[in-house]
Amino acid sequence: MTSARRVVGVLGGLGPAATLDFFAKVLAATPAVRDQEHLHLILDVDPGVPDRNDAVAGRGPSPAPELAAMARRLEGAGADFLVMVCNAAHAFQDAIEEAVTVPFVSIVDETVQATLASRPEVRCVGVLAAEGALDAGLYQRAFAAHDVVVVVPEGEDRDVFMELMYAIKAGDTGDTVRAGMLRLARLLAEAGAQVLVAGCTEVPLVLSQEVLDAEGLGLPLVNSTDVLVASTVAIGLGERPAHRAG
Repeated sequence: MTSARRVVGVLGGLGPAATLDFFAKVLAATPAVRDQEHLHLILDVDPGVPDRNDAVAGRGPSPAPELAAMARRLEGAGADFLVMVCNAAHAFQDAIEEAVTVPFVSIVDETVQATLASRPEVRCVGVLAAEGALDAGLYQRAFAAHDVVVVVPEGEDRDVFMELMYAIKAGDTGDTVRAGMLRLARLLAEAGAQVLVAGCTEVPLVLSQEVLDAEGLGLPLVNSTDVLVASTVAIGLGERPAHRAG
């Protein structure tokens, strides 16, 4: 292991299946042929963190204290930088950054940058995200800074997304849930989206570029989990700094 490598601290369990998906993809994306060439990851998987969506909506307690505690534990355990496998929880990013001295890499910022890098001509993005992320305006503000319009599920369709998300959290990744997510993706395409962003780490458990292509939905998909995986591996290997310039 070279001195340029960095220890990754992962705030996980939000939910557990999404964290497992992230970890498996980090292993697959790391150019390693033996154990010693893989990244050093420290995972704090705490499913007991209060519901982020309820907190943003004012229906439940804030997860900020628990997220800050997780961040401190990870820093204390030796993490050189932090990532969090949940988009909506980034509404409480300030609490995490205030709790530690190591860099925090935002899945939202990384996903926006990856979208713009792959599709610099894009002017309208469709975002499939939980109500907490939408109500906090995470993707809307980040894309607006680049003059990109965001379209999202509205009204009953937003409620449908939440039902699908909680079904996935409960372990249902079957055809009915996938079909429901595909319907929402089609609605965003009809609303003018040129690119679809999976802005919730549960979405990739049922939706992929292969699924969209197979269903004839000719819309590029930017998967926030995959983006975070790529960033984590690059930073962990010392190939780029923890904070993206600009």
